[in-house]
Amino acid sequence: MFTGIVEELGEIVGVTPTADDSALVAVRGPLVTSDARHGDSIAVNGVCLTVVEAADGVFTADVMGETLRRSALGALRAGDPVNLERAAALGSRLGGHLVQGHVDGVGEVISREPAEQWETVRFRLPAALARYVVEKGSITIDGVSLTVAEVGADEFAVGLIPTTLKLTTLGAKGVGDPVNLEVDVVAKYVERLLGARLTDADAGLTGSTGGVA
Repeated sequence: MFTGIVEELGEIVGVTPTADDSALVAVRGPLVTSDARHGDSIAVNGVCLTVVEAADGVFTADVMGETLRRSALGALRAGDPVNLERAAALGSRLGGHLVQGHVDGVGEVISREPAEQWETVRFRLPAALARYVVEKGSITIDGVSLTVAEVGADEFAVGLIPTTLKLTTLGAKGVGDPVNLEVDVVAKYVERLLGARLTDADAGLTGSTGGVA
């Protein structure tokens, strides 16, 4: 579990293809590897990866083909910057929101509108995710916890403050660039629970025979 507060702007050292469309990814991140051990979780652009090895400020992780297909990690190359965050520790402050590191889909930057103190960035998102995105709600973009400023039918906008622009990859994203999206997991659980209750209610009505004694 993560919070969406990026700890470090790291760099892809290399991506080595392995069997079954998977890959071994090497990432440079002196801060996040300072206490990293085999089996630890580190989010890379919002994707939860498991550390295989860590040494000299670089860690490696196996990335399955499914992850490469469902996220923007498959497009990364050596030298690309990436947002890094270690798994949250119990008892620490929750500066962002609850983030699983399980990417729901890939979005796309469609516009950037600079202002004096911040920048409004608009993203297109997959239609299947639109119902989970609400104004003033939370969303994770490339591992960054952000508040939704505006919502459209298939797009949404966020405001990026100078710190986010400077210390994460979002400051350099251009129009057309892909981004990893993770919607608020609470919304998905609520949908599932309400759906089950509605199904049970419908079943009860269907199963009722009614009549006069």
